[in-house]
Amino acid sequence: MKRQTIRMTKAMSFALVVLLSAAWYAQAQQGETAYPKMAPLDQYLMAQDAEIALARSAAPEAISHDAEVLVLGRHEYETAVKGKNGFVCLVERGWTAPIDDPNFWNPKLRGPICLNPAAARSYLPLTIKKTEFVLAGQSKGQMFASIKAGLDKKELPTPDVGAMSYMMAKEQYLGDSAQHWHPHLMFFLPQTDTATWGADLKGSPIFGATDPEDRLTIFFVPVAKWSDGTADSMAAH
Repeated sequence: MKRQTIRMTKAMSFALVVLLSAAWYAQAQQGETAYPKMAPLDQYLMAQDAEIALARSAAPEAISHDAEVLVLGRHEYETAVKGKNGFVCLVERGWTAPIDDPNFWNPKLRGPICLNPAAARSYLPLTIKKTEFVLAGQSKGQMFASIKAGLDKKELPTPDVGAMSYMMAKEQYLGDSAQHWHPHLMFFLPQTDTATWGADLKGSPIFGATDPEDRLTIFFVPVAKWSDGTADSMAAH
């Protein structure tokens, strides 16, 4: 696949996404439809049962069944299901993406993600805060300024050792170019040299992206199967 499609919603807020936002997520190819401003809020919302199911589909059932599930409300992410295993699953929206990502305001973007306990402690707060700021009416620039202030004051954490997530939902939509991309794992680190992981080198299974605004690096590792056990038909490409 083309390398332009790899830069994803990052975590997305502390995927961020994902992101993803953090992802919710991928960098758009040249000529992709622009989304210059936030759409009406209803376009980003989902029916609760559908959002719970989509969030859980980010990871195999053995992980997601006992995970906490968050859903997007009109003012913040809300707990829809209490968890028992320390994992947290949610669906990131486009505003967990990097500041220059053309899918930042894309109302179609959906980035299902299941965070392990380390990522729930140290990546999820970015997604939560980004969402609160956006839903309170802050512009993109204001939101990133608020995030910078939180990081400067150490009110927002940097990634813990071992922070990672699953993004294996077949119904993920990571942007108008990436769309369903591939099932993959993401690993969150404080900003680092992606070459130390061998990322982005010919034949390497690891892709890397550094986000200076969120002060983190995310590594993406595609896997062969979606969370339901079916094969990724595009894996060979």
